[in-house]
Parts: sequence; C-alpha cells; structure tokens
Amino acid sequence: MKVAVIGGGAAGFFAAIQAKENHSSSSVTIFEKSQKLLAKVKVSGGGRCNVTNGTDSVSELAKGYPRGEKQLKRAFSIFNNRDTQAWFEKRGVKLYTQPDNRVFPSSNDSQTIIDCLIHETKRLGIQIRTGVGVSRIEPTGNCIRLHLSENESQEFDKVVIATGGSPKRSGFDWLETLGHEIVEPVPSLFTFNMPNESITELMGVVADNALVNIQGTKLKAQGPLLITHWGMSGPAVLKLSAFGARTLSEMSYQFKVQVNWIGEPNYDKAADTLKESLEANPNKQVSNVKPFNLPDRLWQFLLQRSEIPETKKANELGKKQLNKLVNTLTNDEYSVSGKTTFKEEFVTCGGVSLSSVNFNTMESRVIPNLYFAGEVLDIDGITGGYNFQAAWTTGFIAGKLS
Repeated sequence: MKVAVIGGGAAGFFAAIQAKENHSSSSVTIFEKSQKLLAKVKVSGGGRCNVTNGTDSVSELAKGYPRGEKQLKRAFSIFNNRDTQAWFEKRGVKLYTQPDNRVFPSSNDSQTIIDCLIHETKRLGIQIRTGVGVSRIEPTGNCIRLHLSENESQEFDKVVIATGGSPKRSGFDWLETLGHEIVEPVPSLFTFNMPNESITELMGVVADNALVNIQGTKLKAQGPLLITHWGMSGPAVLKLSAFGARTLSEMSYQFKVQVNWIGEPNYDKAADTLKESLEANPNKQVSNVKPFNLPDRLWQFLLQRSEIPETKKANELGKKQLNKLVNTLTNDEYSVSGKTTFKEEFVTCGGVSLSSVNFNTMESRVIPNLYFAGEVLDIDGITGGYNFQAAWTTGFIAGKLS
C-alpha cells in the first residue's frame, strides 16, 4: 500500500508514523512544500514546545476548543493528552507539567520533540520530501493521484492531508473543488491593540487573575493578563480572542474591553475587602496599601485613573473616591483598535468543515481513502497545548487509515 501525507508539521508527522506502525509493509511519504519541517513545533512556547495540556479530565480538555469540542471529546476516547505524554516518554522524551497545566519537554527545548519525531520517521523508513507541494488531488478509481510540483504526479492508495490552517480562503480552494465544505478562515489567538490607551506604558506588567469581557457581547475569560507595548495579551486575552474569533472579526477588531483587575465579580465584596484593608492601615499612604496583591506599577496606575493622589492617606479617602476606585478595579474600560497575531504561530478558526469528515476515522465523507488531520480542519484550541493535542489526536486516528 502506498500512503502520502501532505504537510510536514505535527499532525502530518504523527499521521505518517501511525500509518507506518499500523501498516508496516506500506510505503509512506511525507510531502512538505517548504524546506522547513515541524516549523510550528520549533517556535511554539517560545521555543520550548508546549506539547499538550495536563488536565486530568477529557471533558475539561475538550472545553479548550472553541471549535471542535464535541467531535474531539469523542476522538479523545481513542487518543488523548495522557496518551500523548506516554507516547513521547516511551520514546525517551521526559516531560514535566507546570502549575498552569502546560506540558513541556524537561529539556525546555522544542528541538527535543523535533528530534524524536524525525528519529521515528527514520527508524520506520518513512520518506520525507521537502520543497514538494501538491497543486491538485485527483481521485482515480480506488486510488488518489497527487499532482506535485514540477509537473510530477503519483498515485497513492491512501492520502492524509495535514497542511495546517490558511489565513485566506483561497488556501482551501483545492479542497473545496473536491466537494468539501469550507468554513471561512479568520484569525484566532491574537492580542488586543490599544494605540490610544496610556496603559501601554506599563508594558511587562501582569495581573495574575483578571476577568475580561467584550462590551456588548457575552464573551468573557479569566486568567493572567499581560500588558504589552501595543495593548493587552496573556492567557485571558488569548482565550477571549479564540472564543470570540468570529464575533471580533465581524466587529473589525474595533471594540471596548472591560477589565476586572482583581477577578472578583462581586462589587460589594470587592468594596468590603478594600475598606477593611484601608481601615487596618489608616495612616499609610493609599499607594502602599495593596489589598488585592496587584503589581506596584498597576496599583499606582489604577489610583491615578481613579483620580486619587498616591500621597493620600488611607483614612482620608472619601466615599466618592472609594466607589470610584472599586469601579476602576472591577469595571475598567479600554478601547481596542486592531489585533496582533503571531506570524510564526498563527492559528485560524475555519477550514474544512467538521461535517465533511468522519471523526471515528478522520476520513473524508466526500472522497474515499482521503483523510484529514490538524489545523486544516475547522478546529482550534486556546493557548496551553490544546492545538498540538488536536494535531496528535487527529493525526493518530487518521494514521490508522481505517
């Protein structure tokens, strides 16, 4: 049996390895149009590679996918995050889990993951051809003909498509012409640009547990928020951008974001905590009383924003000033104008529709013997190892070639 895998990323490598392990007598070839293999693995997690997420529950894991949750929950019964960790560790890659559940190689070097995957392809005798793209797929009876670069074409018994996401719909034209439904791609996992907000002066400051929501929508997320020189980032913002990918695209990335800096949704409770803290330190300057353990620079910025002088003593704060400060802490508002995406790690929502694929096998419902894996599908996850886990899971199932 001749097997082709189109795409030399995480999903493609995993599918090729599984295909060869499941069908040892078959010939398996990976086609990668660029000269780089596993490019996203290399840059992910700041070069450390966030392999997967360490959550204990499959249903919790599935909640990390704004698109694909239902289908992946089923797929995770076949291969999930625990299986991923066992797979790499069995092949000599030691992993560790951070308190936030992100899983990394103990080496803290993505090259460890790349070396493991390439070693497996060599051990199994999988052929890898770089600089060879596929321009067209042509079903011919029970086979599939691939039209490759430089007027070359080859026939294969089974083909796995793992070409990743595309920022433009035209990147999916070759799959749409075969009859697959394409969901319009839009960016997911991006940061918020705030060109007219002075908070950018606090670049590098992190609020550990912010509650963030988009005004006029039901979109909200909680977690660490990072202030950058262009606006806001961090897990809370990235999660919001993933779950709100389509809505925020429709808003042309012009909207207002409301920030609860202390992660306490109850206004009265926040007010009581602040009052108690001020009453316990009556002669201290307000700038030195930090009831919510916020970073110094952020606390001073929020006092300024509430028009409270830093030198003011705690017992000098009037009711009006107190209310204004609580409102700033729990319901601060900023204007967003645009987004910043990570070019090397771009994630899109959209792609081949989930209804076009049988998730028990990852086989196309339109073309027999054609399979899909990874971000080419309308699946995307929040930050924290979710996108790689979707790649490992769909690649593993596609590689069964069943």
